[in-house]
Amino acid sequence: MRTGNLIIISGPSGAGKGTLVKRLASRVPEVWVSVSATTRAPRPDEIDGRDYIFLSEEEFDRRVNAGDFLEWATVHGNRYGTLRATVEEKIGEGRQVILEIDPQGAAQVKAFMPHAVLIFILAPSMKELERRIRERGAETDEQVAMRLATAVRELELVGTYDYVVENDDVLRTTDELAEIVSSLGG
Repeated sequence: MRTGNLIIISGPSGAGKGTLVKRLASRVPEVWVSVSATTRAPRPDEIDGRDYIFLSEEEFDRRVNAGDFLEWATVHGNRYGTLRATVEEKIGEGRQVILEIDPQGAAQVKAFMPHAVLIFILAPSMKELERRIRERGAETDEQVAMRLATAVRELELVGTYDYVVENDDVLRTTDELAEIVSSLGG
């Protein structure tokens, strides 16, 4: 039976990670995308269990204390985490498991699971990154500034990744990601 891999896709807010992961999952049949848990409120188009597992602060604390998370972090004032059991189950089934998480979480997972493959997604420029964040229309000017400041810190971690992919064209970038995932075999 095929051995599964753990693939972490991360990068700054606005780099296009979510779009790329959705395209990759529809293109590569053995890909399974983990759904992160979060304490942030859902955006208008998000559905619990599909986009995120939305948890109260109290439930998140309970799950942290129970050791249920593979990783968790506070990002932009909210907590996000990856539930361990389902990820391990899917890897055991031979799936290519994708975690779309921030660089802080990626470092935690890599320390715990050194075989994990890290892919950093870059926007072509900071100006383009800001445009993409503002285009979503979900953040205030203060939140946009906080996301851009975080992006500058996250860009310092690029050298710790196995692959760095610039998202300058979503079709080309999806092709590149599909090639990387396919090359991992199993």
